[in-house]
Amino acid sequence: MIGKVKQWLGIEGVKLELMLPEEVYEKSGFVVGKILLQSMNAQTVSSIKLVLIERYTRGRGAEKLIDEYEIGSTLINRTIEIPMNGAVEIDFQLPFKLAKSNIEQFGSRNMLFGGIAAAAKMINNVKSEYRVEAEAVVKGVALNPFDKKSLVIKS
Repeated sequence: MIGKVKQWLGIEGVKLELMLPEEVYEKSGFVVGKILLQSMNAQTVSSIKLVLIERYTRGRGAEKLIDEYEIGSTLINRTIEIPMNGAVEIDFQLPFKLAKSNIEQFGSRNMLFGGIAAAAKMINNVKSEYRVEAEAVVKGVALNPFDKKSLVIKS
């Protein structure tokens, strides 16, 4: 009885871990990484959803604004059997496309405008942070395993 409750809640079930590079270049257009799935019991994963999210902040104090944008996603839609006390590694490529703000579009015109845009971003305290989130769908489990990791995207 306790074993069925543990399995349904995902205790001693599948653990998901993202393995990502620390930096990715915008020109590549992909985040390449691995997903490590481990379990104390034999389990079946039916799919894994990966999402790249940009957290865009600007302003200071009470005027601070934060928005989050999904800039890339992919679905690994295949059945993956995880053996008891075993581990499975899955390679993935997550495509993405960065959205450019008005300041960044202005700055990309030439080097002079690039300096002006950088100064405007610093004055307005503009910054972007990126993270990858993964969630696996496990058969017979109510709480799906997930993981999230931060990432730096260089231009």
